[in-house]
Amino acid sequence: MNNISKNAVILSSGGLDSTTVMAIAKDQGYTLFSLSFDYGQRHRFELEAARKASRRLGAVKHLIFPLDLSIIGGSALTSDMAVPKGRDSRMMARGIPVTYVPARNTIFLSIALAWAEVIRAGHIFIGVNAVDYSGYPDCRPEFIAAFESMVNLATKATVEGTLSIKIHAPLIHMTKAQIIRTGIALGVDYSLTHSCYDPSPEGNACGQCDSCLLRQKGFIDAGVTDPTIYA
Repeated sequence: MNNISKNAVILSSGGLDSTTVMAIAKDQGYTLFSLSFDYGQRHRFELEAARKASRRLGAVKHLIFPLDLSIIGGSALTSDMAVPKGRDSRMMARGIPVTYVPARNTIFLSIALAWAEVIRAGHIFIGVNAVDYSGYPDCRPEFIAAFESMVNLATKATVEGTLSIKIHAPLIHMTKAQIIRTGIALGVDYSLTHSCYDPSPEGNACGQCDSCLLRQKGFIDAGVTDPTIYA
């Protein structure tokens, strides 16, 4: 197998986790190709955050892929379904929430795989986390391992033996506080990131959705000031 240099596709949502992952990849010497998705989500603030993070961290290219998952629906992030607010950790752990977007990481990783083959990138980075997260099935280690097995059977380059592809999920066993401390050590400016599922029209975080609450707890546990502007 011949991995070409250290080109890496980074799935970039503009959020805390994916931006930390991009900083980790940069620190490890990878050449960054940032990939975001305009997938019919409730707002576009996260895409602007992804653009800023990609530019700040020196991505060679930032690609925003149009993919309207609102046509399928089935999620509070891609429909008019209400976003849950004010849930504690016990409530978050009770089941998969309505903010789960059907097969989102499978779809995103598949497109990342296609781009990786084109640019000869042997590495795909994703910011999934199986500790401080909202119960999404496509954030588990089992999913990442299965997808990595699949990708090396799925492309012309991998079948012909000219490329092997590794899926990197460096945050998967970290708490949110550990992620934040890692990012701070790498110089991540978290004021550029956006995590809220349901921000105000001005882009201020709601402070009450699962993502906001997990973010707030992470900063508190890390002993770091949260730079987020809350509505």
